[in-house]
Amino acid sequence: MDRSSSLLYYCVNTMSRQGWFDFLVLLSRLRKAGTMQIHISLDDGVPIYLQIVNQIKYLVASGRLVSGEQLPPVRKLAEQLLVNPNTVARAYRELESARVLSTRRGTGVYVCDAGSPLNRRERNKILNERIDILLTESRQMNIDIVDVIKLLHQRSRFIK
Repeated sequence: MDRSSSLLYYCVNTMSRQGWFDFLVLLSRLRKAGTMQIHISLDDGVPIYLQIVNQIKYLVASGRLVSGEQLPPVRKLAEQLLVNPNTVARAYRELESARVLSTRRGTGVYVCDAGSPLNRRERNKILNERIDILLTESRQMNIDIVDVIKLLHQRSRFIK
């Protein structure tokens, strides 16, 4: 594991000021380098390749991965995620068949055009899931839908 990867695993409670500084510098470098932030959970029962597929779809739908952006090679992403390269290759194949990614022989894997049907469909899916969570929690707290809508309007003024 190289220095930049090991910095990510610092325990937050034990970081010194210099450690925090190094960590923040690393995060800014990762953002500039376009590093994908994919997190694998071994405990949720979802196959690893599907976790990769879903997270890349989310990154594309949210605009964090833009049209024409190159993704890491299979081996490099597998090394970063500590998974078998065949798992990443399977995820990339799934995404290619869904026309989210395209493979250019000899140059790598890229995000397809922004006009992909995935963008709108996937954004709606993500928003619907979050709306369902909001509605469920508001019902559990006995908050009327009218009050939830008022809160949404109030919050939308702060986020612009």
